[in-house]
Amino acid sequence: MARVCMVTGKKPMVGNNVSHANNRTKRRFLPNLQNRKFWVESENRWISMRITNNALRTIDKNGIDAVLLKMRAEGQKI
Repeated sequence: MARVCMVTGKKPMVGNNVSHANNRTKRRFLPNLQNRKFWVESENRWISMRITNNALRTIDKNGIDAVLLKMRAEGQKI
């Protein structure tokens, strides 16, 4: 399963571990993904999503209906 947020589209980033001696080795910065279920009143059903903590804050601010409307306008299947 891809480590991609369904709402924001955040993906893993690539960077370096830097030691005290300034040795650099590659590493990945993974997004903070959470599995959450939301009750959608307008559709009268639960929706399960894999989202970042940042997307969770966006849903709290704008509401699940507004976020789903935007996702569907972008062509994502939910």
